[in-house]
Amino acid sequence: MKASGLSLCIPEPGQAWSSSQVDAVKPCLEKMQATERVQWALDFLPDKAILTSSFGAQSAVMLHLVTRHRPGIPVVLIDTGYLFDETYQFVDHIVERLNLNVLVYRPELSPAWQERRFGRRWEQGPDGIHQYNQMNKVEPMERALEDLRVGTWFSGLRREQSDSRRGLAVLQRHGRAVKVSPIADWSNRDVHQYLKAHDLPYHPLWEQGYVSIGDRHTSRPLAEGMSAQDTRFFGLVRECGLHEPERFRRVAS
Repeated sequence: MKASGLSLCIPEPGQAWSSSQVDAVKPCLEKMQATERVQWALDFLPDKAILTSSFGAQSAVMLHLVTRHRPGIPVVLIDTGYLFDETYQFVDHIVERLNLNVLVYRPELSPAWQERRFGRRWEQGPDGIHQYNQMNKVEPMERALEDLRVGTWFSGLRREQSDSRRGLAVLQRHGRAVKVSPIADWSNRDVHQYLKAHDLPYHPLWEQGYVSIGDRHTSRPLAEGMSAQDTRFFGLVRECGLHEPERFRRVAS
């Protein structure tokens, strides 16, 4: 976590937040602390802010960090129907603990119907995983962004999580929304210290070696010789598509 010692960047009045305007404030945001980034985003970015959460291994950090500044902010959870039992239990626990306003979005077809029509797509190689993620994660997120008319999207992405996120910006455009990743530059140590300082829990499966927790059929505990990104999608796919704007069809810039 970086100490900035700087006052907040004040954008021009009436900022429309085009890609070029977003790029212009990135250097300032890089120098801020995570709490400053959250408050700056709530002060200056478009209305109708949401926070997305997988309620995964270290999700309590962002849930606590953002709701401290805006209690009641909609927290969008994409429920594929294949989450671990422990994840559903963790959702109930942390919702009560932090008094969260959770909005659950699901795929249009049930898991049983999907398997009847398409088989187990997650067992059909990278293309099958891509199609599975598009139907179960990207499409429900598209609907959430549309239904809620989201202007600002808070995410818990971090550069340390995978090779594909090394160049992650604190601020970026995602369709009509501006996406903020306040803890983009945090290490696992930073996350642990925050959880400890605020007496927040890890996901229950953390103690069983799960460092990245999504669907039960494509998440594995970390084993010797594996990296964290190898524990998801059998190491075949790096991203599920939720944070790849080009995968979204209906939410235009």
